Amino acid sequence: MFQTFADFYDKSHPVTLLVLLVLSVYFIAINWVFFYRLFSLNQWISSENRSLESLLMGSRTVPEYAYLSHFTHSASTLSKALFDMAAYASTKEATKGLMFLSVVASTTPFIGLFGTVVSILDTFDHIGQASGTIGIIAAGVSDALIATASGIFVAIFAYTYHQVLKRKSYELAGLIRMQSDALLSREV
Repeated sequence: MFQTFADFYDKSHPVTLLVLLVLSVYFIAINWVFFYRLFSLNQWISSENRSLESLLMGSRTVPEYAYLSHFTHSASTLSKALFDMAAYASTKEATKGLMFLSVVASTTPFIGLFGTVVSILDTFDHIGQASGTIGIIAAGVSDALIATASGIFVAIFAYTYHQVLKRKSYELAGLIRMQSDALLSREV
């Protein structure tokens, strides 16, 4: 086992270090995307909840802060097609960043695996050049598996974040649909 980061840095293959750097950048990026989108979606859901409550309490129009207000103020008549367009537009806006999280979740294990394969190849090269002891093999495999573990670690977070934001987006779309239905029911 490596004693310090300096020892790890000295003994690791450059490709493994590059893989760990890329995975670190991905990890920072997915955390930024997740928390930024989570806070913005939570605020949006809160305002849409308030708008839905006002409609359910008898209001005939959506408040200015509601997403549907952009579609209802300029329209002379309300229609299902108009509200469908609003639902699609809100879904598009709410799901921003999900593709990035999905790509990271699916690619980071492969990036880690790439680092593992290169490190194992390097270990076998060292075994061929020197008398192959179990210590050389163990150190090389240990170095290699750190890259794989890091890839899986980042993928777990990216996938979890993707699922949380996807659920929030679904919740938001449902709130906008309910507001649309409430407004259309009053038009009849």
